Parts: sequence; structure tokens; C-alpha cells
Amino acid sequence: MCVSMDQAEFSGTTLYAGRLRHDTHGLIHVLGYQNTAVNLADGPNAMLLHLPARRMSRANFIPVGRSSDVLSRMVDAVRPVAGTRSGVALMGSDDSGRVEVFDHDIYTVLLATDPTLLHAALAQVPPHRRPRLNPLLLEFYADHYPGYPIAVCCFDNAAAEQAKPLLMWYEPMYPNRLTLPALDCHTGEPPDLKGKVPADHWVLYGTDEAPDGWGEPVSYPPRMRHELRGFLPDTVMGAYFGERPLLNGDFVLTHKDLLAGRLNRIRRLPPPHVHRKRSGPGSGGGAHG
Repeated sequence: MCVSMDQAEFSGTTLYAGRLRHDTHGLIHVLGYQNTAVNLADGPNAMLLHLPARRMSRANFIPVGRSSDVLSRMVDAVRPVAGTRSGVALMGSDDSGRVEVFDHDIYTVLLATDPTLLHAALAQVPPHRRPRLNPLLLEFYADHYPGYPIAVCCFDNAAAEQAKPLLMWYEPMYPNRLTLPALDCHTGEPPDLKGKVPADHWVLYGTDEAPDGWGEPVSYPPRMRHELRGFLPDTVMGAYFGERPLLNGDFVLTHKDLLAGRLNRIRRLPPPHVHRKRSGPGSGGGAHG
């Protein structure tokens, strides 16, 4: 599940949320994201992720190197014991002027706190990865997720199915609430927040405060880089969602419930209904650019 900048199909999504005290960065959350993408657009495409982080830069993206199966190893750990969730409940609802553009794995990433600034930075994306940016979609994120870093991960047709997992760390907006971005829309238009969306994905969690006997141990390769291993959990819990469509939104679980193993407390959280003040009558409209 994700939001794409143009027509696409995504399946087999794996989402990971971890909470830990890192030796260098202190209390952080770690986000892992991977899926199988089929680009149906005539040209390049991109997927968008809104991140519940206080701040982000390219330094927060963690290279996985040869450990491209890191998330699948977590799935293998929980698969024998994980239940299938048929549904989840619905909950209620300083870097602002800068856009970073950088390469990460198969992607050219545009990273910004204000999505409306992304269009001006698009020229820095190589032409074979440069998607059309729908102003209505960018306005949707600006309206519903003000202050959230937005990552636009641009890819070309040839590389669509070759991505390694995305892994990143950040200082969380809400330290005791693990949030996984899972808005779903594959048309390039703003997501429909009233309907339900198909599900085919694993939701995984880890914490360095897990008590003895908590979760399932993950088997990592012995030669994994020490820097990467420092962001990963020893044990994980998780569940598969795929039997029924779900309400559109993000997955949310409190750290307290995670420690108690209460995955039945996973909730779907729609975007907050926040709307920015418009500066003029022409703001917020426009066609694909």
C-alpha cells in the first residue's frame, strides 16, 4: 500500500516500525518499507511517503547494501505464528524552505517538509526518473500532513521491480506511538479517504525494550554491516493483512500495547482534517505538470 504519482500497481507490501535507543541518535523510530511495483504510467513514476518525523535529511536513509532481504527475514520469523488480521478499527482523526534531492538505491528521492516546494526541485531529477507532479496531490499532503517530511521516491520503468527495501530512522513526532504510513492510491490523484482499499501486506514491529520471551527471533546474515545491525531488532512481532479491504489511512500501535503483544490494538488512522489558509484565489489548483 502506498501513494503513487501516476498509474501503478503495488503488491506484497512489507512495513516495519521499530523503537530503540541508538548509541548515537538517542530515542528513535525506524521505518522499513518494501513492495513489488509495476509501473503502468507512460513514463517515470514515484511513490510518496509521509514520515512522522521531527526532521529528515538524506542522512536518515540507511543503505542496506547486500542485506536486501532484511525485511523478508523478519517476515520469515513471524510467519509461523502470526495471525491474519481481517480488519482493524478506525481512530479519529525549521527545515520548511528546503528540498533535498539525492539518489538512494534505484530511486532519486525528493525530501521536503512543504510538498508545494517539490515542483521547483523536479528539474534536479534525471529525465528518465522525472515524473509528472500532480499539484492536487501535493496540496493534499500539504493540507493533511503539515510539517511532515514527504519523501517522493522517483523511479523509471526498467527499475520498478528491482528496489531494495527502504530503511530510515528519525526522531519521532510521537515517541510512544508507532505509525506506519499506509495511505493507498495508485492513480496519481489524492487518496479517497471515504472508501476502503485492498490489502496485501505484512505489518512488523520491534522494540529494544522487549521483555524476555517477547516476539520471534530474526536470523540475520553473519556478515551484516555493524552500522545496519544497530538499527534492527533482535525479535519481532507481526501480522498479515490481506483477507478484506481496509479503511484508508496509516497503521498505528502504541508502544505500551506493543510491549504487551496486543497486536489486536493496531488501528487505522486517517489523515487529520487540517487545512492551510490560502494566499490567493489561484492557490491549490492546476493540472499535471
